[in-house]
Amino acid sequence: MSNYRLKNPLRHFLDLASLTQDEARDIIEKAKALKATATQEGNGKGFIHPDRPLADKSLAMIFEKPSTRTRVSFEMSIHQLGGTAIVLQGDDMQLGRGESLSDTAQVLSGFVDAVMLRANSHDSLLEMAAHATVPVINALTDYSHPCQVMADVLTYEEHRGPIKGKKIVWSGDGNNVAVSWIHAAVLFGCELVLACPKEFCPPTQVLEWAKNNGGKVSLTHHPLEAARDADCIITDTWVSMGDTDIEERLAILAPYQVNRKLMRESHDDSLFMHCLPAHRGEEVTDEVIDGPRSVIWDEAENRLHIQKSILMWCFGK
Repeated sequence: MSNYRLKNPLRHFLDLASLTQDEARDIIEKAKALKATATQEGNGKGFIHPDRPLADKSLAMIFEKPSTRTRVSFEMSIHQLGGTAIVLQGDDMQLGRGESLSDTAQVLSGFVDAVMLRANSHDSLLEMAAHATVPVINALTDYSHPCQVMADVLTYEEHRGPIKGKKIVWSGDGNNVAVSWIHAAVLFGCELVLACPKEFCPPTQVLEWAKNNGGKVSLTHHPLEAARDADCIITDTWVSMGDTDIEERLAILAPYQVNRKLMRESHDDSLFMHCLPAHRGEEVTDEVIDGPRSVIWDEAENRLHIQKSILMWCFGK
């Protein structure tokens, strides 16, 4: 990744590694409070928070990749906080005809109060943040997916209490979500065991970052061993948008499937999470994803509440 020097002290939400432990915890606790308000006072899916904390704010949402949960959760989040959103597809913008990200960032900064980017390249996110004069939010890149993992932490704590000291296991491809879980293990003080084949391990530099920052993060190629006494087991699809080596990936990752045998190694009250969309029968079996330990629907809904909290944090509310 290239390094871009940010020109201003804005609260960009680019990676969990850029947050302090206190900031990360504050975002989680604010999300809990916002969800409680919505649950207690909500009037259905059109609920607007009573004090409309972002009534004067607007959000540009740029999508270079398709999206369901990210688009709907961010659009509904700012709507429920009293603000407005505009959705921009990369191919429909001048970006698709060669306008630079730096120019786009400066133009959008004159129109809106924040920019959310779901990008093909993490470098694109960093370049946008380097030239924007409004907060920029990482809604997924090829390197990380911090919004998703914050929703995962929120979901775990709703069901099982504080995540600090708990054993979280990742089984499968060491992808962008796994990277954000490595960051989260350091911020929230949980143990993270990554079970990944040698062909699909997380980047060495992020593992080194975790070690240098006191994280209890380990990597193994033995999924059953990793799952022993786990408090939560997490996976993600093995085939991402743009992958061409599909058959090879499926063959290599097959031993890392989350199934009844793997879950049996974990604690009796362990949870199962998946950021969705799921490829049933590949990375997870139906009996697990539809089973009593699965919290995937709460996890998906919590994208709404964590997005609200992230927006509030970016605006210093």
